[in-house]
Amino acid sequence: MTTRTTARRLLDVAGTTYAAQADITLRNRPEPLYRLLVLSVLLSTRIKAEIAVAANRELAEFDTPERMLRATWQQRVDALGRGHYVRYDESTATALGQGAELLRDEYSGDPREMRAEADGDADALRKSLRRIPKLGPVGADIFCREAQAVWPELRPYFDKKALTGARRVGLPGGAEELAELVDEEDLARLAAACVRVTLEKGTAERVTQPATTG
Repeated sequence: MTTRTTARRLLDVAGTTYAAQADITLRNRPEPLYRLLVLSVLLSTRIKAEIAVAANRELAEFDTPERMLRATWQQRVDALGRGHYVRYDESTATALGQGAELLRDEYSGDPREMRAEADGDADALRKSLRRIPKLGPVGADIFCREAQAVWPELRPYFDKKALTGARRVGLPGGAEELAELVDEEDLARLAAACVRVTLEKGTAERVTQPATTG
């Protein structure tokens, strides 16, 4: 397969963003961006992505910092528990409240104000994101990887996990080279697919092995 064909097959096999998996219709609006921010916090912990995604769905009713703050700590714990996010439920419930408070007080509850503050500088955006409790460098990468779908200035965004996955299926190991293989609107999907190659057993083989016909 050519690299372009491999990239297309990778999108077909594993090109679901984590936002889409969590039922987030990502747009440049406060609510879906905040839900993505919460998802990035949940995915930052050493826990299976499927559990983080399930927990994010359970937290969907708290889709703004104000709603997250109106929820009691126990309500946040219970929602995380329903998603089986149980090892870190109490500390994460606390962190989500603290993060919501920071966003409300310093960014008017709107993640787009972080974007405006960064003024097109991805490093500055990552620095602001890391102020959110439990959202370290990994979480900042997750957010930027997915947000490039609606924030074009982040494109192409492929972090270390994504680049590792790309090389594993024979694709280039650089962001600019990868960006040449797909349409611009598919970059977030390609980045997510590359991460799935890195994290999900058997994904690389499904991409590189010829499809069988029945």
